Amino acid sequence: MNGNEPESRTIVRTIRHEEERDYYLELPFELPERTEELQVGIEVEPLGEGQAVVDLGLRDASRIRGWSGGARKSIAVGREKATPGYLAGELGAGTWAVLLGAYRVPQAGCRVTVRIRCAPETPRWLKGDLHTHTEHSDGTYTLREAGAIMASLGCDFIATTDHNTVSQNTAHPQETDLVFIPGMELTTTRGHANLLGVTEPVRDFRAPGPDDLRRRLAEAKRSGALVVLNHPHCEFCPWEWGFDVERDAVEVWNGPWTERNDRALAWWQSRLAAGERLVAVGGSDVHRPHPYVRHAMPTTWVYACSRTSAGILEGIRKGRVFLSYAPDGPTIDLTIGSRMMGEAYDRSSGEKGEARLNLAGLLQGDTVKVVSERGEERRYAADEDGAAGYSWPVLDRRFYRVEIWRYFPEAGRELIAALSNPVYAE
Repeated sequence: MNGNEPESRTIVRTIRHEEERDYYLELPFELPERTEELQVGIEVEPLGEGQAVVDLGLRDASRIRGWSGGARKSIAVGREKATPGYLAGELGAGTWAVLLGAYRVPQAGCRVTVRIRCAPETPRWLKGDLHTHTEHSDGTYTLREAGAIMASLGCDFIATTDHNTVSQNTAHPQETDLVFIPGMELTTTRGHANLLGVTEPVRDFRAPGPDDLRRRLAEAKRSGALVVLNHPHCEFCPWEWGFDVERDAVEVWNGPWTERNDRALAWWQSRLAAGERLVAVGGSDVHRPHPYVRHAMPTTWVYACSRTSAGILEGIRKGRVFLSYAPDGPTIDLTIGSRMMGEAYDRSSGEKGEARLNLAGLLQGDTVKVVSERGEERRYAADEDGAAGYSWPVLDRRFYRVEIWRYFPEAGRELIAALSNPVYAE
């Protein structure tokens, strides 16, 4: 495999008429390491008179992964989704095989051309919404409606976080490229938390007291869920359990930017200044059609190792995240040396200690703020629409992060248009 380019190969197999008796034929091939998706297609050409019908299937190194008979001429198998009739799951390196069923072969035989494409894991920025509701709790959208909206916005993922239920996680549509992240909003009278990445993070959601809450969060963590404290400073349902609980991230941006988000941002900044490395995420908290509360507003961008639920959540755990007010909002690329958001620059490494900031999607008049534990340290004004780049020497600071502020006529004031997680220094 050359870098991150897909590896493709073509196998041509001539099937003799006599092989109808054998029926099952195998065409072995080597699946490379770190394959994200496998695609197989066949073309069948009769030689001479008569019709040729060749069935299609697939096996991995240890088991059959699917069979579609003569119903399909192309299939795809990924880690989390697969063509109906095939099993998603691990794509372990080794000897796999395309299975051909010689169902009907003319007297002169037939020629089968098999095209195999192995798409590798490719780290890239993916965008989506980490906090949504559907008809499985108190929302009005079906899962297909929500997925169609997100796909129309050009998004890559959606987390389904219905209140205290997990039924939505077993009903995710399969006929879409959108990544559905399973989740649940653990909803209590003293605060809400999203439990992401696991079909059933807890067996019982009820948490009337603090000990119950701690048990629920501990269970979710054991199950592999990523825990996000939602809208912690909301005026209606703030987080009142205290912040010394299991958590991986905090939702500093919930729905349209309002005072509750101002308070969450100030609290998050205080935790960073105190030395805590806490990941900031966002979510629309959409329930039903609304002029301002809409899917992917805000949008959470994640630098993920693969286009899978697991890859996206790994990127969030590492803090490789920035937020924008909408899918087409400003984008932020902040680095110190070779370190990106969520990572730590080591001052003793000998690497040049320069921070670099590359922005896109700016509008003339946008204000760019660089923030450290000491507060705002630098401010830039966007002179024109489009992209801009800035750099500065790294001083003795714990971190740097970025905010982009924009005047929104609908609100009649400046609001945050994008927000980065920090690059740390140590």
